[in-house]
Amino acid sequence: MRKVVISTKELTKQYGEFIAADAITFDVYEGEIFGFLGANGAGKTTAIRMLCGLSTPSSGQATIAGFDIYDDTEKIKKSIGYMSQKFSLYEDLTVAENIRFFGGIYGIPRKQLKQKTADLLKRLDLEKEAKKLVGSLPLGWKQKLAFSVAIIHEPKIVFLDEPTGGVDPITRRQFWDLIYDAAQRGITIFVTTHYMDEAEYCDRVSMMVDGVLAALDSPINLKKQYQVDSMDDVFYELARGAKRTE
Repeated sequence: MRKVVISTKELTKQYGEFIAADAITFDVYEGEIFGFLGANGAGKTTAIRMLCGLSTPSSGQATIAGFDIYDDTEKIKKSIGYMSQKFSLYEDLTVAENIRFFGGIYGIPRKQLKQKTADLLKRLDLEKEAKKLVGSLPLGWKQKLAFSVAIIHEPKIVFLDEPTGGVDPITRRQFWDLIYDAAQRGITIFVTTHYMDEAEYCDRVSMMVDGVLAALDSPINLKKQYQVDSMDDVFYELARGAKRTE
């Protein structure tokens, strides 16, 4: 039986009369690539902020990497990685300086971090760019570096919030090779995307509509359920009745 690393039950976030995330219930397993999809205003960002320990739920229950979402937020933050579309890299630092900086934040011992930095530069083929400012790198390289830095401390879970926005299809595919590699090492991938071809790469996909979890299954089963040929069509079937927009 696969190990559950994210478990939510009736997880809800309410602002006054507005329910941003409404009684969300699901499990995510170790090493799984879990797609968390939905149109703008669906409640994805609200849910992710709760799961990362950045926002306290109004009600419901959840454990992240075995830690309680109410009582263990600091432990949760140390057990996860996070990468947003707006990259969490310092563009006025070099490639190597960014790696060392974030490795230090994650508490990696100096000697170990030195080796991790060398290994990471080699794996990303960035050894010649180690002393270049991150701001001078092409967008695709920044993305790969940001992802690699987000998991340099080998977290149990990494949250990726629209990580491939704005890059070409070839670079997106290369980025997904990094995701597959991390998943094979046992890191759970929790990813949001507006590219429905990327939804096909996920083990399972959830669809949020107006704050509610409207569907959850493998891409192939969702296409069968809605009798369509693509995840684009599944998304359209679910999202066309949405009332909320950001």
